[in-house]
Amino acid sequence: MQKIFEDRQRQFWILHTLGWLGFAIAAYLGALFQEMRNAYLLVVALDAYAGWLLSLPLRYLFQRIWNWKPVHMVLTVLASAFCLALIWTVIKNFNYWQIYKHGFTPDDWLQYFRQATVGFYVMLSWCGLYFGIRYYQILQQEKQKSLTASNKAHEAQLKMLRYQLNPHFLFNTLNAISTLVLINEADTANKMLTRLSDFLRYSLYKDPIKKVPLQQEIYAASLYLEIEKVRFAERLTIEYDVAENTQDALVPSLILQPLVENAIKYAVARQSAGGFISIKSRKFGHDLLIEVADNGPGMPIDDGLPKDVGGLGLVNTRDRLAALYDQNFSLVLTHNQPQGVQVNIRIPFEVEISDEK
Repeated sequence: MQKIFEDRQRQFWILHTLGWLGFAIAAYLGALFQEMRNAYLLVVALDAYAGWLLSLPLRYLFQRIWNWKPVHMVLTVLASAFCLALIWTVIKNFNYWQIYKHGFTPDDWLQYFRQATVGFYVMLSWCGLYFGIRYYQILQQEKQKSLTASNKAHEAQLKMLRYQLNPHFLFNTLNAISTLVLINEADTANKMLTRLSDFLRYSLYKDPIKKVPLQQEIYAASLYLEIEKVRFAERLTIEYDVAENTQDALVPSLILQPLVENAIKYAVARQSAGGFISIKSRKFGHDLLIEVADNGPGMPIDDGLPKDVGGLGLVNTRDRLAALYDQNFSLVLTHNQPQGVQVNIRIPFEVEISDEK
């Protein structure tokens, strides 16, 4: 049953048919209390079938007006339900007179619209059920997306903890600080300890499920890069080109860390002369564009992701973005010029709405 109802198309046809079948049963049970003849069963069946057919176009109409303004949508729903109710009422009265009344023909043509109000309520009930079920489905999808995003975020957080608490990373950092102390660079060593403390505090206490301003993510990335700069010294060059109008843009927490880590691991560390890492951001229309690039030896790329190279974390990052933004995002790995790779991210431009008026 779960597999049957997972298909939206199949789900509609089942619920649509069950709804009109329920109408037919309720109408026939009501007729039994009025001691109607058995011929009325055929009338009820024809009425339900006519309603089943007439209400089908409403589905496709509502799909087209789904994104309309609420006022326009409500007026369209009422008008369409009223028009179909009039047609259905005429069919119902015709069936009743022809089958149950043996071909009775009213003198006044207005009699064909008798009980149109009842037909309008039935059609309006169909519309209410359609929108109610549709909104329920959307709510369930949003809940599923939220759960998926939460799981992906926690996975990213666990990976971040592994990066930050990696013995090799901590050993190199502490060894660099120890060297600074030995050569009487106490001020520099103290600054490095402060950066390491801030970096670990950010990763441990920042909720990865929530979105944060881009400037906070840039700050976290800079802490990490400054720590790595002690290892590589002049071999590591860092460039920032963050547009001022993008600093308050909301981005998923911890989204830059895997990209910067990859650049260090696969670009800077693999070259004796070191390399550079650049982080850029721009606002383009209603989107935020983020670029992390390096000048490393590069790598094979297939469909915007590394080919035959594991442990880059880009797949996890793409999955997080998909869970948060559905189809309204892109993450593409391309070749940098003249050498290296660059990661380009496009997400909707969002800012935190202030409660102050």
